Amino acid sequence: MKLEELRKRIDEIDDKLLELLNERMKIVKEVGELKNRTRAPIYRPEREQEILNRLKSKNIGPLNEAAIEAIFLEIFAVSRNLERPERVAYLGPLGSFSHQAAESRFGAMSDYLSMNSISSVFKAVETKRAKYGVVPIENSIDGVVGETLDLLGRSPLLIVSELYMPIHHTFASLEDDISKIKKIYSKDVAFGQCRNFLNEHGFEEMELIPVESTAKAAKMAAKERGSAAICSHIAAKLYNLPILFENIEDLHTNKTRFIIISDFKNEKSGNDKTSILAKLKDRPGALVRFLKDFDKEKINLTKIESRPAADKEFTYWFYIDFEGHIDDENVKKVFEKHQSEIKWLGSYVKASTSED
Repeated sequence: MKLEELRKRIDEIDDKLLELLNERMKIVKEVGELKNRTRAPIYRPEREQEILNRLKSKNIGPLNEAAIEAIFLEIFAVSRNLERPERVAYLGPLGSFSHQAAESRFGAMSDYLSMNSISSVFKAVETKRAKYGVVPIENSIDGVVGETLDLLGRSPLLIVSELYMPIHHTFASLEDDISKIKKIYSKDVAFGQCRNFLNEHGFEEMELIPVESTAKAAKMAAKERGSAAICSHIAAKLYNLPILFENIEDLHTNKTRFIIISDFKNEKSGNDKTSILAKLKDRPGALVRFLKDFDKEKINLTKIESRPAADKEFTYWFYIDFEGHIDDENVKKVFEKHQSEIKWLGSYVKASTSED
């Protein structure tokens, strides 16, 4: 088949896709009208996962599962905006990894609110300035984000979703000749994460200027010849800063787990994770006895992390993730036995740690 014939065939398929997408969106608007009558949540991660699982099971290629997920997550995001536009707060600034994580779930069309601290994200959602908040909760290298755990302990908000995002750094500059670069901007931790790259290219003796964020680094380098930035791909794109090198981090397995917080409870999906804070009295064996009840009910714990208590009555809180949903019968039994010791933080679809 000739090139022009192939292009014509593609155009015909695109026309059909557009027709089908518009048909889908008409139904979506009807769903939105029904939800608006009861103010039911628009974002239903368990329903979206159900759709993705069904589509992946029917897939015969050549699209792989990652491509299907990328395409339909954007369709879901557009659908939600048609049903009921809702604001998303995230840990800024514009072009941060949190911004990138938010866009990966809520799409480019959503109304975003950049906040300068994790506590500001929580407050924006608590005061209804935003419906959802996106914040980091742990990194595979640096561990848990203590501020996020502490705020979850005090806030009425729930975790409604999670996602794992690889942390890739780019080297971007207005200069296409690296010998003309005299200074590099980035966040201090990013310099440490890209030490091998800096050494390999003779940048270790160059002026390394730490700034508040990698997004700000991109913004500054975009205004200054002879400079460069170590930043995220989204920040370089946002400030029209040409990327010279991609994925320059020392460890390519570096991932950050982000959570989405809001004010509603998810339904069961069949592949759920639950997060809690356990506030145990300072008594010998208290944690062991507490964990034995999970073992008795055959509940698989996936994470346990201690945190200094926020009050004087308790010495430590324990942040715990486990497989299951708060409405599962075995989970209910544990919660009933330890009502005064457990703060439920949310039950949500368990995300794949291999997300890209």
